[in-house]
Amino acid sequence: MEIDFEAITEYQRYKLMASLIVPRPIALVTTLGVDGTVNAAPFSMFNMLGEEPPIVMISINRLTDGTLKDTAVNIPREKEFVVHLADEAIAQQMHRCGERFSPDVSELDEVGFTALASTRVKPPRIAQAPVAFECELWETLETASRHIFIGKVLVLHARDELIDRDAWRVRLQHYFPVGRFGASDYVTTRDRFEL
Repeated sequence: MEIDFEAITEYQRYKLMASLIVPRPIALVTTLGVDGTVNAAPFSMFNMLGEEPPIVMISINRLTDGTLKDTAVNIPREKEFVVHLADEAIAQQMHRCGERFSPDVSELDEVGFTALASTRVKPPRIAQAPVAFECELWETLETASRHIFIGKVLVLHARDELIDRDAWRVRLQHYFPVGRFGASDYVTTRDRFEL
């Protein structure tokens, strides 16, 4: 089967790419609204791009009416955000953060997350998340359908048992992130093997 991407719609390309390039890690991003409301939203078009500088990328689509999601409005204004990785324990709450709430309503309050002060940025981090990267905006790219934010990681927060600071390794036996598999389908990372 061959599909010419120039012969199909943007939505058809999205459906195919988002369901084939899987599993994708999920960035649960906190930002601050103009009135100080803590916004939290999950994005599966996310990944690390490098370690020097330590940068991560989040790609946020425009809404169907052409407007921007709160996160895409808040990041360029504040130039700071926190990226959390979701694990099995917070998967339901992470998913609920993707619902449409008014910009003056905090998803953290709606889903039962606890905010903790960040060290170097204004947006708080989520206490229940296993990992949080405090980021400052490094660069922004814009396409017809998306705003792409590249953030420089300033500080990493992790659950105490996750990182072996002597070997600089993640103790994977304590880390069970979830990934996006397409549509509303997610996957766990428990089925592991070594090569």
